[in-house]
Amino acid sequence: MTKTCNRPIDAVITWVDGSDPLHQKKRLSFLSQSAVDVLPGADDTRFNAINEIDYCILSILKFAPFIRKIFIVTDQQTPKINQLVRTYFPLRLQDIRIVDHTEIFEDHIDVLPTFNSRTIESMLFKIKGLADEFVYFNDDVFLARPISPTDWFIDSSPVIRGKWVLPPYERILWDALRSSFARLKSPNKKIQLAASFQLGQWNAAKIFHFRWRYFRAGHATITMSKKNIEDFFRERPDILRSNISYRFRHANQFNAVALSNHLELSNKNKNTTSTQAIYLRPHNKNVSYVKKKFEECLKDSSKLFLCVQSLDQASSEVQEAVFSEMNTILALNE
Repeated sequence: MTKTCNRPIDAVITWVDGSDPLHQKKRLSFLSQSAVDVLPGADDTRFNAINEIDYCILSILKFAPFIRKIFIVTDQQTPKINQLVRTYFPLRLQDIRIVDHTEIFEDHIDVLPTFNSRTIESMLFKIKGLADEFVYFNDDVFLARPISPTDWFIDSSPVIRGKWVLPPYERILWDALRSSFARLKSPNKKIQLAASFQLGQWNAAKIFHFRWRYFRAGHATITMSKKNIEDFFRERPDILRSNISYRFRHANQFNAVALSNHLELSNKNKNTTSTQAIYLRPHNKNVSYVKKKFEECLKDSSKLFLCVQSLDQASSEVQEAVFSEMNTILALNE
């Protein structure tokens, strides 16, 4: 097969500043104090931001200069990125646009405000002016080296990153046992199971009748076809409506990026490859852990992506180490 990609490619980043008092007030107004403590999906770390998006954007502009537009999806917030982009990539400032939730949820305003990444991800295809071929970033995912368009799309079809695995039977069994025990202990108490990474993807696979395995995405960029997602939800609006009805992440939801992946696979897309990412979770880790992970990335040219999850929970020393390593990769100190 000849690898080509001649059509525009956009990047989409979802972002929230959970330390914003207005956002905190809005979020807490939909939670009781008991729910804040125990509701899966309401934990503060899901909303905290410590400038990871700066490195996400700079890595795109440096290592994927062919990206046409960068759309940042937020809830009445604006990341302070203008000066940073003006300093390093002044000609690209006009190519970055803030997209408010009201734009992508214009046909479902009643579900707003939402504090649920799975709900938001389900609506990214509604961004006005978005290219048919787009790449989705969490704000804690960075490019680690130069990217080619064909790393993301081959002959206008998304490259799907991850691996085939068995259904998460252990998690399903554990959740069933936990629910049964909780009902016995407190029959009148409403039970809310954690919306796990594996189950969210498995829920998506089941929609397309995958039974004995599913394609599990890792912590990297996700390539999507706007047209394919739009066509699917046009035919099955019930699936979309059900998934976006939860204000906070819920175990019944599917992972929208996994839905995109399994939609492509069901359409006979054979562009699959490994995740090609280095994953860091520096909470309760030290600086040597950070250095080891970055060295691993730099030495292996097949690693295209870095994900640094829950950096807000790491010590200030470890946070500074991560930012220092990213400054080196992006040559910001030169």
